[in-house]
Amino acid sequence: MSLKEKLIKNSTIAFTATLEDSKIFTKKDVIPTTVPMINVALSGSVDGGLVPGITMLAGPSKHFKTGFALLMASAFLKKYSDGVILFYDSEFGTPQAYFNTFGIPFDAVVHTPVMDVEQLKFDIMKQLTALERGEHVMIVIDSIGNLASKKEVEDALNEKSVADMSRAKQLKSLFRMITPYLTMKDIPMVVVNHTYKEIGMFPKDIVGGGTGSYYGSDNIWILGRQQDKDSDGIQGYHFVINVEKSRYVKEKSKIPITVNYEGGINRWSGLLDVAIDGGYIAKPKVGWYARVDKETGEVLAPNMRAGDIVDNADFWKKVFKETDFATYIKERYSIAHGAILSEDKEDADQ
Repeated sequence: MSLKEKLIKNSTIAFTATLEDSKIFTKKDVIPTTVPMINVALSGSVDGGLVPGITMLAGPSKHFKTGFALLMASAFLKKYSDGVILFYDSEFGTPQAYFNTFGIPFDAVVHTPVMDVEQLKFDIMKQLTALERGEHVMIVIDSIGNLASKKEVEDALNEKSVADMSRAKQLKSLFRMITPYLTMKDIPMVVVNHTYKEIGMFPKDIVGGGTGSYYGSDNIWILGRQQDKDSDGIQGYHFVINVEKSRYVKEKSKIPITVNYEGGINRWSGLLDVAIDGGYIAKPKVGWYARVDKETGEVLAPNMRAGDIVDNADFWKKVFKETDFATYIKERYSIAHGAILSEDKEDADQ
């Protein structure tokens, strides 16, 4: 028996293995959504998507946080016909129509209302310890932003106005406990959170919940938005995914996603600007766009208006099929995994 085999045999941990054979380290489940640039924001690739662990969606009110969470839940259920969404609800602000819009059947969602952080922590740990790896469960928490601590509630009932110092500790405890379970049992969890402005001359958005939620998350998005207006008024919003933290995507990346009142999420939003930057699309005339042959530099007919491109499925499928656009996007957004420490030539020769 080799030393390596001896170490594995003597381990009391069931999933102990070499990295090459590890089910935990190398074989992560990937849940692709129908929106390529959301897959990029989650994993750095148009072919990627949601992975096990914590993905946090943070932002002010009315920034489509629940919408993005339900889009991912819908993708999970499409991949797994036996999948179940464990939905922890603290705000009770998600109408039934929202689930219908994303094609999520009610009987695939286990709805658990929670009143405080401790109640959430106790219940979610009981659920996680009872689950087995291979059981298809996705957890959504909507949200932790306004979830009070038990002490805060008790102080109010006892008419005490002292500051609550326990909430941040309880949230840190929650994320500290659940993080390894999610990875070990291959469970994705999406957490909706709020942001607040730091004090200063140039205040920036800070994710609520203290350091626990920040350290435990694999992905953190801070969402911004701009109005999509025309002569008839507001038609929807251009949401901007600011990648605050990621294990897969270059941090501070900004990815726009358009949501219209009539058409919902524009599946191909965010691609046009990237394609122009990469030289796959050019503007031969003001207001007009056209594909470019990257090998020859030739502008390909026909010219099209931006409005005819951004939601044109046939156009984008052709671009992905006939060019290396997907590879360009991955190289632009994903974290490089080359050698961090390079050998000196003399050392290599020795």
